[in-house]
Amino acid sequence: MKRIHLIIGAMIVLGIGLIIQASGDMSTYGTFQEAQHTGKKVKIVGTLARDKEMKYNPEVDANFFSFYLTDENGETQEVIYHKEKPRDFELSEKIVLTGQMHDGTFRATDILLKCPSKYKDEELKMKS
Repeated sequence: MKRIHLIIGAMIVLGIGLIIQASGDMSTYGTFQEAQHTGKKVKIVGTLARDKEMKYNPEVDANFFSFYLTDENGETQEVIYHKEKPRDFELSEKIVLTGQMHDGTFRATDILLKCPSKYKDEELKMKS
């Protein structure tokens, strides 16, 4: 076999391996109810339940953050995140969580915040 054939073959095998690895880590969008029934990793989009307690004390444990999120179906659930609280968390419009349900709470492994744009007011003024 020529050397070029070996290189192309190795690249194909590597590409297939990367695709398989990426597909195994994919999670689907859902709700707390769906997360409860599947037991698999899901992504949940929701808003911070501002009327509920948020727990974060970095002096005691900087890697424990607890809050309540209301999903798109209106269900509010406690969320536990074993990392530090994201900066400007309270300012977020929408929150996307990745994780799974465990003993009645949602254990988040990743948090993505959609914060309000600082340009919204300027856009409204320009349209007027």
